[in-house]
Amino acid sequence: MSNPAVLIVEDDADLRNALCLSLESGRYPVLSAGDGNEALDILDAEEVGLVVSDVQMAPMNGRELLGRIREQHPSLPAVLMTAYGTIEHAVDAMRCGATDYLVKPFEADDFLAVVERHLRDDAQSDGLIAADPKSQDLVRIAAKVAASNATVTLSGESGTGKEVFARYIHQNSPRRDAPFVAINCAAIPENMLEAMLFGHEKGAFTGASAAHAGKFEQANGGTLLLDEVSEMELGLQAKILRAIQEREVERIGGRNTIELDVRVLATTNRDLQRFVADGRFREDLYYRLNVFPLHIPALRERPGDIVPLARLAVSRNAAEDKSLPELSASAEAALLSHAWPGNVRELENTIARSLILHTGNVIDAADLVFEVNETERNSPDECGMALQDDLQKSEFKLIVNALRGCDGIRSATADKLGISPRTLRYKIAKFRDAGLTLPSDVASNTH
Repeated sequence: MSNPAVLIVEDDADLRNALCLSLESGRYPVLSAGDGNEALDILDAEEVGLVVSDVQMAPMNGRELLGRIREQHPSLPAVLMTAYGTIEHAVDAMRCGATDYLVKPFEADDFLAVVERHLRDDAQSDGLIAADPKSQDLVRIAAKVAASNATVTLSGESGTGKEVFARYIHQNSPRRDAPFVAINCAAIPENMLEAMLFGHEKGAFTGASAAHAGKFEQANGGTLLLDEVSEMELGLQAKILRAIQEREVERIGGRNTIELDVRVLATTNRDLQRFVADGRFREDLYYRLNVFPLHIPALRERPGDIVPLARLAVSRNAAEDKSLPELSASAEAALLSHAWPGNVRELENTIARSLILHTGNVIDAADLVFEVNETERNSPDECGMALQDDLQKSEFKLIVNALRGCDGIRSATADKLGISPRTLRYKIAKFRDAGLTLPSDVASNTH
């Protein structure tokens, strides 16, 4: 599997080279162009997954380049880079279809995070699996609601794919060529979330050294996804309600209102009706967002999706220099028998770990390392006990190898395996109870 290239379009050669070096140190191939015309030639000849372009260029500026990209490659995500003095130009460009923007000067980590997010999002947009009858019914409903302008609340457990369905709704709506902007309300500190949503003017608060358009403004003409909407505090909920009702926002520190044409989608893994009853969520906002409720079933409730999702995860995570492995019948059976409390996210992590452990061109049941729920108590039959024993030994081998690769450092090992240090300690304790003790070369380091 090959990753799509990132195309850097920047007329400043030093900055262009620095951005390319930042990407080359990561896992993405990179192409570069010194102007818009050269960029269009590259897009015609190469496979590109993301364009990152400066705004101020000659003879073709970034906004003109964006227009050409939207005509010739309408689904290709594009990020614009802009200096402080041209922030309004970037906002205008986003209204014309830019995916995001970066304000110069920016840190290399911020740049890499934006690239990672949009390349990942582009991959996820192709990741809607609907093999199970329940999922097929859900897709048919989502396609119908997409044609309307109704506000939709997508509910379901964490990791079920709520954002994937939200993107599907946007991509099948009349707004498909306009921006899709998502914000995770649970991941942003409360004192920052308002500024992220509504934007701010220069000097509005300490550290506001430049004007910044909020997510509502960035999504103008398109779709705004309020991910985990139940996690915002009541005062901010009131401001969200007003923005949706009045179809306008006012930046923090600003005096002018900005008219909006935004479709709002929301996701939640909570029982919003209970939150309303408990006074933790505004009833008026609940009814404003819940015009069309769409519940995404847990993965265990749509087993027909499990194996197709696993195959998709294999294709996404397989090493570029190796042939694509296949799932054996025993592996598929093991996947189907698992309860998947972490849903699709847990499935993807399981496949990622199996790709480290497997040998050859086949992933067997013994290569699958399932996450352990510390509270679950299983009573498997004899066949299940034998399979569980094999899986535990395989997991033990994987953790020992990971510990050796991290010089026995527990925190680094947990990070490498994609689990928490607490979970790693629990697993090692369970191995000890089962008579599997760590080798002396990795047993002593507890940091």
